[in-house]
Amino acid sequence: MIKKFYDKLLYFIKEEYKFIIFMVIFYLLLSFPVNYYIITGGGISDIDTRIKVDDAYSSKGSFNISYVTELKGTISTYLFSYIIPDWKRVGISEYKYDEKEDYDDLEFRSNLELDSANDNAIKIAYKLANKKYKVIDTKIYVTGTFSTFKTNLSIKDQILAIDGNSYDSVDKYKEYLQTANDSVLVRVKRDGIEKNIKCKLYDLDGSKVLGVILGVVNKYKTDPKIKIKFKDSESGPSGGLITTLDIYNKLTKKDLTNSLKIAGTGTISEDGSIGEIGEVKYKLLGAVKNKAQVFLVPNGRNYKTCVDLKKKRKLKIKIIGVSTIEEAIKELEKLDS
Repeated sequence: MIKKFYDKLLYFIKEEYKFIIFMVIFYLLLSFPVNYYIITGGGISDIDTRIKVDDAYSSKGSFNISYVTELKGTISTYLFSYIIPDWKRVGISEYKYDEKEDYDDLEFRSNLELDSANDNAIKIAYKLANKKYKVIDTKIYVTGTFSTFKTNLSIKDQILAIDGNSYDSVDKYKEYLQTANDSVLVRVKRDGIEKNIKCKLYDLDGSKVLGVILGVVNKYKTDPKIKIKFKDSESGPSGGLITTLDIYNKLTKKDLTNSLKIAGTGTISEDGSIGEIGEVKYKLLGAVKNKAQVFLVPNGRNYKTCVDLKKKRKLKIKIIGVSTIEEAIKELEKLDS
């Protein structure tokens, strides 16, 4: 039986080897990467599975993070984007601060932005709920460089000290730089090894800068305890608004969901302000497709885009524009009235 199968397979290969070679080459050609991401649609995911708070209050409804499905660009997905409605091509250069950045650099920055958004969400939610929290560890990383500023620092470098001075915030480092000379000695941890790197300072609007972007990740001790765990495939800061609301909802007795399926998007800053995000159209359509009843979105261009799209496509969903986390809470409380 096996011998007959083997003989038939061998015969097929001998007879059709040109076709087989063509198909292999064709497949490899279509899989060849291009400098684009392809946005193929949006969806929502219940954030309750990612956030665990001790002795949390329960909810009858749900908070859902809105996301876009994003593929690495290949020749095949690039060509399909011209045929399939609502597939969008986004040049990888739009994600870069410097043309020298590669895909790993973009992924590192996006992952750190998620961590920072979760940090802000914890701090703001616990503060609004009058619960205890404190920072027990802070790490500062280089998350971006610019072609206009030549630097010896690299993305992923962890900043340990500048001229021997260690601080727990980016603002404190910036304050120190204003008193420094034209160059500083930056101690970093790179690939697990600590080293000193001499860096030139640049003038930017009257301030001395290193010419790089710094990102911060904090570790908190909270009461009650909280654990946040996102999927490895999830990244970026756009879930900050919903993450903050879900944590706050778990810490307070009043259920903000009001038995509704609530989706939303928006960044969260340390001061509680809600920032705009990209591809909001796909996120709204994903929320509607998954039968969300309410969609929270940053005020401004994001809100206008959603309202216009709702009118154009006659979408059945309530859209709420917000500028701060306090405003978001108030708007959700109104849903119960």
